[in-house]
Amino acid sequence: MSIESAADLAGMQRVGRVVALTIAEMRAAVRLGMTTAELDTVAASAFRRHGARSAPQLAYGFPGTTCISVNDEIVHGIPGPRRLNAGDVLKIDVTAELGGYIADAATTVLIPPTRPKIRRLRHTAVAALDSALSVVRSGHRVSVIGRAVESAARREGFTVVRELCGHGVGRKIHEPPQVPNHEDRFSRDMLTEGLVIAVEPMLIESPSGAVEDRDGWTIRTRSGCVAVHEEHTIVITRGSPLIVTAA
Repeated sequence: MSIESAADLAGMQRVGRVVALTIAEMRAAVRLGMTTAELDTVAASAFRRHGARSAPQLAYGFPGTTCISVNDEIVHGIPGPRRLNAGDVLKIDVTAELGGYIADAATTVLIPPTRPKIRRLRHTAVAALDSALSVVRSGHRVSVIGRAVESAARREGFTVVRELCGHGVGRKIHEPPQVPNHEDRFSRDMLTEGLVIAVEPMLIESPSGAVEDRDGWTIRTRSGCVAVHEEHTIVITRGSPLIVTAA
């Protein structure tokens, strides 16, 4: 969607704040031995307090409030009986609907002890997102985002997940345009003032394809290597973007 009124902007800011607060509560609740289902209940409680709903449940019938992925799972992990262990790489992906508006954000939580390479991988994903946000401007091509993300990954010897990408968001979870994490030289999509998109670097420690699990939801690395995920929903402006899911 594109922001067309003050009401649109206020609606996106409200739902973005719910997403940010929910992620913060989930991060704070992470404990060794807890199940991913127990962590998901933290989000469900936060949504109830704020009058929000799970957008993946509404749109796709997803069997959880949020997507919780661990280690080689990249995205769309289903909350369940899996217990969090020392050394796990936990991805928390929260997409909320409030008042007809939808915002989407994700972060990676490292449960100590963590290998130095994985700490660097997560740091690189954060840096890749920051790099992407530094170049998005109205009038630029969408492909500048992928160029920034992939360049940041390659500098540190890591790889982007090419099969998955960011996307437009706002009234639906997935809207045009697609926002790849690599430069698509053939894309002519432009960033326009007011456009709402989710920018989400997904990086892996070594080259690997992505495959769908037998559960029909979870996407993991084919090789079993670790993945990380960082994401914000932003509004494009003539200058720096407005990050509606910032804490």
